[in-house]
Amino acid sequence: MQTLADLATLVGGTSVGDPQTPISGVSEIQRGKAGTITFLSNLKYKRYAATTRASAIIAADKSLLMGKPGIVVANPQLAVVKILQVFHPQKADSTPETHHTAVISPTAKIGEGVTVGAFTVVESGAKVGDGTRIGPQCFIGEEAVLGSDCVLFPGVQIYSRCVLGQRVIVHSGTVIGSDGFGFVTDEGVHHKIPQVGRVVIGDDVEIGANCAIDRGTLGDTVIGSACKFDNLVHIAHNVRIGTGCLLTAHVAVAGSVVIGDYCIFAGQAGVAPHLTIGDKAVFAAKTGVTKSLPGNKIYAGMPAREIREQHKREAVLAEIERIKRRLSRLEQHSTLTLDNE
Repeated sequence: MQTLADLATLVGGTSVGDPQTPISGVSEIQRGKAGTITFLSNLKYKRYAATTRASAIIAADKSLLMGKPGIVVANPQLAVVKILQVFHPQKADSTPETHHTAVISPTAKIGEGVTVGAFTVVESGAKVGDGTRIGPQCFIGEEAVLGSDCVLFPGVQIYSRCVLGQRVIVHSGTVIGSDGFGFVTDEGVHHKIPQVGRVVIGDDVEIGANCAIDRGTLGDTVIGSACKFDNLVHIAHNVRIGTGCLLTAHVAVAGSVVIGDYCIFAGQAGVAPHLTIGDKAVFAAKTGVTKSLPGNKIYAGMPAREIREQHKREAVLAEIERIKRRLSRLEQHSTLTLDNE
């Protein structure tokens, strides 16, 4: 059993209230459970602080604890990550093994301590680094390369010659190295352009479920180290994404786009082809990027504009709607007056 003081020491915070308060787990603030600790990082949830049944709260300021025991720390969300690791430690890896139904080419190179699940196929010339875990029903194509300590969940497909760095995590249903959407139309016939490039993924990348990352037409599609993708993300051919970018659900990036480092794309944002986006650009949900944009700015709308400009435009449109409704009421009043004369 952990105490409040133990957890405060763990996260580098200051305990408030009885330091010996026992803590047995972590719960949501709006559905807090007695004996657990919760956290408040988004002030939208502040209203739950006074009524939560959790025994303690992690917050950035003592005033947010609402008189309850808790921990004051600069980054509550990071603190709860560390605490969750205490109460939900990662399970120790099982003994590495290759399932008897797996099909592995004799020319594939499999490192030390690798696990290969049932009905997985590893084709000729593929290389799998030490400690990598490949789940059931995965496919590793010819001459594909997986670095050390990667994790492929069941049903991941890695096409030929694609390269994954170290500690890459890929969730179920994702396809890496599928053909890009390339056709030449002549006299009503769509001729497929051979897609002969690769996908190259850096270290410490995590890719969610049911994503599709297309191989390059001639060169490579490149995903920089430390990028994190949500589920249902599509990256088209020859896209180059820098270090540490975050792409949430339903983001789609068209061909030959270049994205800088540490950019953020919220849900359903989209990028048109052949554009360049600067470092640390942030795109709100459903933003449509139709031209190259500089970094270090927040964008919203369709087409994408700096978010303050977009808010001004939305305010003007809202005002126009109010004026239209007022004019409609005035017209109705004038019609009634004329009818009564």
